[in-house]
Order: sequence, then structure tokens, then C-alpha cells
Amino acid sequence: MELSYQEKLTLIKLAELKRAKVEELVKESGLEQVAVMRALLGLQAKGLAKLHERSERVVKLTETGKKYAQIGLPEWRALKVLREKGKATLDDLKDVLSEDELKPIVGLLRREGWANVRKEDGKLVLEITEKGREASERPIDKALKLLAEKGEVPVKEIEKLVPVNELKRRKIGEEDIITERVAEITEKGEELVKKGLELKKEVSVLTPELIKSGKWREVEFRKFDIKAPVRRIYPGKKQPYRAFLDKIRRRLIEMGFIEMTVDSLIETQFWNFDALFQPQNHPAREWTDTYQLKYPKVGSLPEDELVTRVKAAHEHGGDTGSRGWGYVWSPERAMLLMPRAHGTALDARQLAKGVEIPGKYFTIQRVFRPDVLDRTHLIEFNQIDGFVVGEDLNFRHLLGILKRFAVEIAGAKKVKFLPDYYPFTEPSVQMSAYHPELGWVEFGGAGIFREEMTKALGIDVPVIAWGIGIDRLAMFKLGIDDIRYLFSYDLRWLREARLVW
Repeated sequence: MELSYQEKLTLIKLAELKRAKVEELVKESGLEQVAVMRALLGLQAKGLAKLHERSERVVKLTETGKKYAQIGLPEWRALKVLREKGKATLDDLKDVLSEDELKPIVGLLRREGWANVRKEDGKLVLEITEKGREASERPIDKALKLLAEKGEVPVKEIEKLVPVNELKRRKIGEEDIITERVAEITEKGEELVKKGLELKKEVSVLTPELIKSGKWREVEFRKFDIKAPVRRIYPGKKQPYRAFLDKIRRRLIEMGFIEMTVDSLIETQFWNFDALFQPQNHPAREWTDTYQLKYPKVGSLPEDELVTRVKAAHEHGGDTGSRGWGYVWSPERAMLLMPRAHGTALDARQLAKGVEIPGKYFTIQRVFRPDVLDRTHLIEFNQIDGFVVGEDLNFRHLLGILKRFAVEIAGAKKVKFLPDYYPFTEPSVQMSAYHPELGWVEFGGAGIFREEMTKALGIDVPVIAWGIGIDRLAMFKLGIDDIRYLFSYDLRWLREARLVW
């Protein structure tokens, strides 16, 4: 049986004592207490020793209690003055009592019947009673003396004199739990010691000095059990959802997409709706579906030429052959400010600014929508929007990109597409993926941008586009069934959440 140096030494000392407290073994062996405890646990696992633990509630003196043990309790100090003078004012007692002790002691002396209290010339006067002159040691005085002598006393013993709560109330004593550990050698341990144990110095590192001097022959090398349970260490890492977003961004850039960025979370309705050919009377523009900014209430419109083309598209379709929406477009409505409701607003900005043809663009943006918080909905969430612009693009290209997103990036096993409607795309499609806990979850909408939108923004080739709730994608990848967990403060989840990719 292999034993470490510390285990051998502890076992030899325990064989001499048969049964001993851990503190005794520390003294006899010269080892640190933690080393003796580690050795005893190892010996117990090998059946060579037994370790018994006994916990007990005790009362210890507080700093206030130690002071009272030296100078006496406040009531006795006050009573001494009263015995000398017969009666005294509060000012007379200030020489022997602190400010904190004065008021409580007046009530205590009266309750004990040691003094009568009355007012004379506007001052509070205490006059000693017969009972006060004859007062002698009480249970609380005996408890204080006992604690001063022993340092700590079992709760059961103290409560024979006075309730522990009374000592705690007066800040004389406090409760503690002490644990006594006693080690006992087993027959197996005694037999091993009788056979003889060779004590050699134990080292954990083979140093150049040991090799040069040849002393490596005289020592034992400590063996480590690499399978032994140890405290788990959690290394520093990115918040799981933050790491997921960064990897999505990197993956798209590796695929040749250009990232669209913007500093503000606030958008005019022009870019959020009008530039996307969404009519101004559309219900999605009302307060029930989007937030509105109270102050400042309005922003500015872009250059007049662009505004004129967007206005024409809304009113009569512009030069696309469409009839438009057939109403009088209002620039005042388009100037209203709002927290961005979807990342598609950045698509419109980028198309108006100019794009490479062919070209691929994406953005990851925080967006805001009034909703009811639940396992799959947030009122503030992230969205990944993107588009591809090119001469020969069609609807099949769009479906292929969406499926690749769901399977390769989100890790979804099943994907399905359903017809949908958006004012700025035709045809339009909704994408859902299957989650093992939640079933089918919608997390994307897509389509081909309508000519009324793209031509007004200066683009004359097909543009396929999508907007995906990336928070829901993260639910798939991180294996969670509640979207709120992405922003959780739960340390257990933050530490143990699996790494993506």
C-alpha cells in the first residue's frame, strides 16, 4: 500500500496515541493542520484510520462582554454610585456610564426594583430602594463570570443560567458552532505500523540540485492522483450570447459579406418604413406595434431627390409601372423619430448610399417592438438583416441562403418555409425551424425587394433580403428553451453554458 510521507508520519503518531484530537496530532507531528487533515482523509479512505466529527453550539464573549467582565455590568456600576449617594441624576452617572448605557440602565434599574425614578427641577433623579441596597449576584452575572473563565461555554450549560437570547440582546455573548475532530487508528493501521514504515523526505519536483548531489536516491517523489476530485475552476470567457454574435459576424465576413454599421438606435420613420415602401397608414406604424419617441419628436429627411422618388413610389408607383398605394404621402409623418423596429432600415440606407453589384451585405442590430415577454419573445432584441444584390438572382437563391443559415449556423435539424406577406418584398416567405423543446419556432422573414422600393433607392437589379431573429437562432445553438436566458445573471448558466462552434 502506497502512503505519502505525511500519511506515514500521521499514522505513526496516531499509533502511539491510539485516539487523538487533530490538534494533538498537529502538535506531535509538526505538520500544518491542513496537512494532517489531508493525511487523515487519505488514511480513512484506505481503511487505516477513522475520523470522527462532533459539532456543538457554544456561546463566546463579545468585545462588549469582555469589557463588562473587567469593569462590571452597567447596572452594577450605576448601583454603586446610588449606594454611595442615595440618589443621583443622569449627570452624576456619566462618570461611570457611557452615553449608550445611560438610557437603557434607567429602565433596567426600575424593572429590577433597585431604584425609583422621578423628576426634580426638570431633571431625572434615581433614588435607591431597599431592594437595590440588598441586591446580589444574579444568573446573568454568573453566566458572564463563567464565560470570562472558560472563553466559550456550550449553549446547554449557559441556558441553565440565562437564555442565550438575553446575552445576545445585551451584546454580551454570541453563538458559534465549534467542530471537534478526533482520529482513531484501526486494526489494519496498527498492523501496518508494526510491520514498519520507512520515513523518507518527500518532494514533488525533481530539481537540478537533487540530480547533481545524488540526493534524489534518498527521497520519495510524491505521486499525484490526476483523477482525484478537485474544486472546479471557471476560466474567464465571453458571455455566451456575446460570443455567439461575434462568431456569426466572423462567419458572414468569411463568406464575403460586408457589415453595415450605424451608431444610433433611433431612426426616422422615413428609413424605418417609407424607404421600404411601407404605406403610412399601415397598422405596423401605430403605437401598438412600434415605439414612438416623445422628445425629440422629429428628425430630418435625406436629400430632396431621394425623398421625391420615395414619395412618387408611394403615391403612384414612380416609374415601375405600379399604381403605388394611391394616397397623398406626408413628409411630416416620415420625419417622426422612433427606436429602430427592424434591421431592414439599414438595408434601405445602404442601398441609397450605393452598393457593389454583385454584392453581399449584413448587419446585426438591436431593435425594439412592443410585445409580451415570454419564452420566445422580447421587447428589445437583436436581429440579423442582410441582402444580396446581383443581376441573375431569384427566389431559389434566397431559400438556399436561409436554409444554410438555419442548418449550418443555428444547428437546426428541420427547416420549413411558408408563404408570407411584407409590404416591401414580393414574393415573401417565412422560415421556421424545429426546436426539441418548443416545437416549430418562427425566426425569419425574407423575400425579394419590390421594384417600388429598390428603384426609388437607385437600384435597378434584383435584391434578395432577409431579417432573422438572431436571439432565437442562439436558443438553438446554445441549447436553451427560454429566450430570456440569453440576458440572464444566473452565474451557473454563465459558467456552464456550452461554447459554440
